[in-house]
Amino acid sequence: MLKRIKSILAGDTSAPVEKAEDERQIAAAALLVEAATLDDVFDDGERTTIAAVLGQHFGIDAEACNALIEAAEAAQNDSNHLLRFTRTIKDSYSPEDRIEIIEMLWEVAYADGVLHDYEANLLRRVGGLIYVSDQDRGNARKRVLTRMGLADTVT
Repeated sequence: MLKRIKSILAGDTSAPVEKAEDERQIAAAALLVEAATLDDVFDDGERTTIAAVLGQHFGIDAEACNALIEAAEAAQNDSNHLLRFTRTIKDSYSPEDRIEIIEMLWEVAYADGVLHDYEANLLRRVGGLIYVSDQDRGNARKRVLTRMGLADTVT
């Protein structure tokens, strides 16, 4: 996987099926990195949360997760907008998988135990861009809050 991620960043197109899967993974990871960095703090707790949700969602090991996060950081730094990532997710994930991406984003947003306004705004924007309804986004949030043992402070 490390080689495939590096080849994508280098522009190698020799394995289109693997490249498409890697692009899907990088797009999801880039959104998670974006959520983690919105409050200007990307700490070890958020990095650990991202690695955990990526590993669980994609079934990859810790080394592959770290490589994916590094590739996502590079891709995010090279992009000045989210549309590239959200378009990839909208076009290549099923509706159920897109809801799971939203859940992953909520987990990262709540990794420090506090939802910041910028993070909430990102979740609203991404939900719309990847065609996840407000109701599904809200239900995903509630599932994450329950899973994390956090109180729902928004009325």
